[in-house]
Amino acid sequence: MELAVVIVVAVLLAALCGLGAFAVRRRLIQRAGGTFDCSARLRIPVPVVPAGDPPPVDPDAPLPSGSAPAPASADNGGQGWVFGIGRYNHDSVEWFRVFSYAPRPRKVLKRSRIEVLHRRTPQGQEELALLSNAVVLTCLHAGEPVELAMSEDALTGFLAWLEAAPPGQRVNVA
Repeated sequence: MELAVVIVVAVLLAALCGLGAFAVRRRLIQRAGGTFDCSARLRIPVPVVPAGDPPPVDPDAPLPSGSAPAPASADNGGQGWVFGIGRYNHDSVEWFRVFSYAPRPRKVLKRSRIEVLHRRTPQGQEELALLSNAVVLTCLHAGEPVELAMSEDALTGFLAWLEAAPPGQRVNVA
């Protein structure tokens, strides 16, 4: 009986230490400032499009301000999204996974290599996988597709940061 109590207490202490490590790591990441909640999909699943003609797109349909039309794609069920924290660091955004013990960023997005393609609202199951009121930004980073989901306020800051690039840097903001 005593052994069972010791094991339960040890498991609870280990769980508390693990949660404490998450909290300390997040605090250390945010200590430098310039952070924002940002979900990311680094490996975008290839949509399965049935054979035949794509659905018609109304070219006169109004787009949200500053948006380019989103490409027609099938709903992927919100797969691949990971909660994270973005941190501005000079000419790059460092992206950290929330549920990780790694002290280094999972992805570093260089300002000069980011090309914004379009923005959209979450669709289908993405609404459940992302934070509420998130906006999905589809980008190319060094030629690879990346999707970032953030609040409207964080999106405004991100686009302003991209546009504030030093003279001579190529910046493409949709």
